[in-house]
Amino acid sequence: MFRIKKLYSFLIKTFLPLLLVMFSVCLFILLMQFIWKYVGDMVGKGVEIKVLIEMLAYAALYLVPLGLPLSILLASLMTFGNLGEHLELLSIKSSGISLMRIMKPLIILIAFIAVIDFVFQNQIAPKAQGKLWTILWSLRQKSPELDIPEGSFCKEIPNYNVYVREKEKNGLLKDMMIYDFSGGYGNAVVIVADSGRLKTSDDKKHLALTLYTGEQFQNMNFRQSNRRAPEQIPYVRQSFSFRQILIPFDSNFNMADESFMQNRDFTKNTLELVSFIDSAKVVNDSIRKAESPFFINRVYAGSFIQPAYGKTNFLKKDTIYTNDFEKYFKQASLGDQMRILESARSKANMLNNDLNFRLMEQTTRKKEFRGHRIELNRRFSYSLACLLFFFIGAPLGAIIRKGGLGVPTVLSVFIFILYYTVDLFGLKMARQGVWPVWQGMWLSNLLLVGLGAFFTYKAVNDSVIMNPDVWKNVLQRLIGKREMRNYSRKEVIMVSPDYEEDVHAMQTWNNDAKQYLQKDRKFSFWKNGFEDKELDNLVTRMETWIEDLRNSEENLIIGKLMDYPVINQLKWPVLDKPSVRRICFLLFPLGISLYLFYTFKQRQINNDLSISMKVNEEIEKELWIN
Repeated sequence: MFRIKKLYSFLIKTFLPLLLVMFSVCLFILLMQFIWKYVGDMVGKGVEIKVLIEMLAYAALYLVPLGLPLSILLASLMTFGNLGEHLELLSIKSSGISLMRIMKPLIILIAFIAVIDFVFQNQIAPKAQGKLWTILWSLRQKSPELDIPEGSFCKEIPNYNVYVREKEKNGLLKDMMIYDFSGGYGNAVVIVADSGRLKTSDDKKHLALTLYTGEQFQNMNFRQSNRRAPEQIPYVRQSFSFRQILIPFDSNFNMADESFMQNRDFTKNTLELVSFIDSAKVVNDSIRKAESPFFINRVYAGSFIQPAYGKTNFLKKDTIYTNDFEKYFKQASLGDQMRILESARSKANMLNNDLNFRLMEQTTRKKEFRGHRIELNRRFSYSLACLLFFFIGAPLGAIIRKGGLGVPTVLSVFIFILYYTVDLFGLKMARQGVWPVWQGMWLSNLLLVGLGAFFTYKAVNDSVIMNPDVWKNVLQRLIGKREMRNYSRKEVIMVSPDYEEDVHAMQTWNNDAKQYLQKDRKFSFWKNGFEDKELDNLVTRMETWIEDLRNSEENLIIGKLMDYPVINQLKWPVLDKPSVRRICFLLFPLGISLYLFYTFKQRQINNDLSISMKVNEEIEKELWIN
């Protein structure tokens, strides 16, 4: 029992430092992504650095629930990958401890972290999000820091348009033109100056505009000027050598009140979300019951009222009879026809506007209701994702047996991107009301459950299908990378080779190989798949005399044996069934791909057989010479 406690302590001490480091790295990356996304709202506003630091601190708290699952996936994968790579996991298993028992202390630790994560999302994250979005909204409302461009009008100053032809490094503005609309667009004041300077007052609530050598133009009697020709409109022209203008311009950063964010779903804790959902559900049900009679009376029943255009006593109550109306409408005067159509259009428009208003009101209420349910489900799903990511990372690390930041990082990023993509898809479906909220918000966790169960099962049973070395060998065979023979002379030879029998076997084999190469195999794939018994026979016979000649004392013969290619026939049992091959033949893209791959492998095998025939002739010549 003491040994197991030491093992638990070792695993926790190995896992926790990696978790802290990976959490810091993941949070930093997510924070950089957040800054990149909202950089346009922060840059050019002249905001104090402490406001930006405060916003980034709240953003870091907001991103904790998203960064924690990724860091757990990375840390667990690296921990068990390092243990497998250093053969520590193998030695622990050899002592009779199963993988699930090895994972037990970390499962308890991750479950505890998941509970803390839920408490964090319930207590701290809502307040942090409220403050974060308040700061962002305030930044968006703030006017940008004033920067007068060259060669174009600046319209950032309220009621003023300023044009500067050239700016010097000392702040002097040359060839200025200013349009002052503070008195209204009809009483615009135009100021032209040779140069000037623009500064912000100490309280940052005004702009001090200093002008040198210029003129001012202003129209007089605007009300009467509309009745006169342009050349008869009186105006005032003033010349000046120095003038100062004080323009109201509040450049201070004013924090908005946080109260307008308090009713949003992301600022409420779990109890408040549940309370709102219950009350909103009752309200929606009552509104639905109240709206149903309105719809029936105004839309359905009102459409089937039978006007007295003719005798319609024989009709049912819910039947529209139009024959008498058409007769009545055609006999009516043009004015009466216009009044009837205008009345119908007015009634339809009024009913349409009324229904659109009610529909918009209900849509807004339902959207708010779904938003609260999404937020409630999100908190539970993110907390559970921490545990599910561990059940993916730990078995996967035990399978691949690779530590460090290379393979684990690639796998973790791929799995997390897959999870995040599915999560966004489910969120969009739930937010638009296409799917129920619980389906959209738990879809990504359902994916994690499947992956975690699969990897855990394969790791517990030590399945070779997940061994990367196995896939590496398969890939090398597919791309054509060949296995090389490596033989050396034996120190002790128990049985000498029978050269005469081996040469006879080579000669017979060469004849059979020539016949094999001469056969037309264009359609053999669709008949037999990758199964080729004739080739299996040739390979088996070749390996027989190779094993016999390995007992030779001649180094030249041993060297020639290494020139034989290793012929590995591809085995796909699924293609042994004729029905499967017929389906592949009908599915054109799949069928043509398999056929091209078969053609490539067949050419490779034919080339190996030709090389083997040449090696046989060389060995035969060498044996006859000796």
